[in-house]
Amino acid sequence: MKHNKAIIALLAIGSLAGATALAAPQTKCPVMGGKIDKSQYADVNGKRIYVCCPGCIGKIKAATDKYIKQLKAEGVELEKTTGKEATSASKSGCCSSR
Repeated sequence: MKHNKAIIALLAIGSLAGATALAAPQTKCPVMGGKIDKSQYADVNGKRIYVCCPGCIGKIKAATDKYIKQLKAEGVELEKTTGKEATSASKSGCCSSR
């Protein structure tokens, strides 16, 4: 019985360690797949989602849950926000022409 409890404890610790080891910061745009621009983001549902260009912000806002699920499935740990929704200031350029 003691042996079983020890194994269960080790498995629980291992799964917790594995979960935190898999979490990574966001490095690619969930819409276009390119490198993110840290000045381009959308704050939604208490999370900050970075994108590659201003054109992707609207796509994130239109399908927030889809992109949050996608990023989580990829092991990305999204930054938490204060809860207020915000978007970055638009710059020239847009991915819709890509």
